[in-house]
Amino acid sequence: MDRNPVGWFEIYVKDMDRARKFYEGVFGVTLEELQAPFPEIEMLCFPMLEDAGGAAGALVKKEGLSSDGMGVLIYFSSQDCAVEAARVSEYGGRLHQDKMAIGIYGHIAIGEDTEGNMFGIHSKH
Repeated sequence: MDRNPVGWFEIYVKDMDRARKFYEGVFGVTLEELQAPFPEIEMLCFPMLEDAGGAAGALVKKEGLSSDGMGVLIYFSSQDCAVEAARVSEYGGRLHQDKMAIGIYGHIAIGEDTEGNMFGIHSKH
């Protein structure tokens, strides 16, 4: 890897207004609406700079996904997420979503590690 391993994070929430007030208040930031790749997803993005260090991320609200048991989803950066996705089962994990296009944002795959933690892999291509 030629960069920090985490490239994106998502914090799943039940009540977007309540979560927005909490994170904006605690961190003194303004969250901005992010056009989600699918209409059933609501996203509010933390302030981010394109070429700055650290990981960017968002609050996410989607029916069927909540903070119960899956509060944060970390995305690891990749050149092609299909490569790492193909290794998930090999190392004892479970692949939940093979490489999938997310519009102008690139592609993602979703896996589960050997401890039951969900994680994502993101690639621009």
